[in-house]
This record gives sequence, structure tokens and C-alpha cells, in this order.
Amino acid sequence: MDINHESASMDGRRKRHRIAATSRTKHGGLGSQEPDHKAFSSKYFSAESLLVLLCLTASLLILPVILPTLPPPPLAVLLLPIGILVLLMILAFMPSDVRKIASPCE
Repeated sequence: MDINHESASMDGRRKRHRIAATSRTKHGGLGSQEPDHKAFSSKYFSAESLLVLLCLTASLLILPVILPTLPPPPLAVLLLPIGILVLLMILAFMPSDVRKIASPCE
């Protein structure tokens, strides 16, 4: 193998490594120490949605302390989600005839 070819390939690797390292530090990659939390939250939440989330959090923390306790619901209301779950399980595991589903009505 030619010595000039080896040194040229090593120079190319060094240059690519330098460019990648510079790119990572500019864009907040491995070189950045502190993540920018303000940029993260402003990217995903608008000011209005952040205000709604804060109000919802405050109400979930404060209202249970202020409001009186409620009596337990009737048994029928408690059994309703269980009934829905049983119905969905039956429908999920019910065998179906694929030929009737795939073909149009005869």
C-alpha cells in the first residue's frame, strides 16, 4: 500500500472527525454540558398550553383538600367498566369467518 494514500485517508478521517465534533457542539450534542430547558419547553408547549397545565396541576393539588369527601358510587356504576371490559374481551377472541369479511355481500 502507498504511504501517501494512508496519510491522505488519515487526514480525511481527522477532518471528518473535526467537522462532526464542531457540528455536535454547535447543535447541543455531546459537547454541551447544560441542556437548555427553556428552549425544550418552548419548543413543545406554547404559553397558553403551559398555563393550562399549571392551572390543572394546581387544581388537582388544592381541590381535594378543600372539597368534602363524596359517598361511594352505586354498585352498578362500579360494574359498568368491568362489563365493558368483558364485552371487549369476548369480541376480541370471538372467531370470525374471514371469507365473509373479505368478500362483498352475496
